Amino acid sequence: MPNTSVFDCSMIYLPQIGDRNGHITPVTNDLEIPFSVKRVFYLYDVPGGESRGAHAHKECHQFLIAASGGFEVLLDDGTAKRLVQLNRPNIGLHIPPGIWASEINFSSGSICLVFASHNYNEGDYLRNYEEYLEYVK
Repeated sequence: MPNTSVFDCSMIYLPQIGDRNGHITPVTNDLEIPFSVKRVFYLYDVPGGESRGAHAHKECHQFLIAASGGFEVLLDDGTAKRLVQLNRPNIGLHIPPGIWASEINFSSGSICLVFASHNYNEGDYLRNYEEYLEYVK
């Protein structure tokens, strides 16, 4: 596995088209998102201040957007950690495989929209942090 760093995770500004009557943000495979999307899901009704995630992927890329409200993402590559705040629907976070990510500190009513490069495959997940640390060595 290539060594992936928390600094390989990038904030991407998405196009925002609109005026005082509202906005639209297009999201296109391999253009705004740096991979082809195979799956889309979203997290909602997460109680304020609670956490989700706390896992890594072996192959799957993810792109997270705060579609509503806000939350933080704690990124960990086994050596360094980085905290990123998402709270605008036209800014997304690209998380490449090999990064342990936890979505934390959800504001009440937040929606976390996730675009994934792969369909769901339990074998792609690293859910135990100690096993993750062994995997990235």
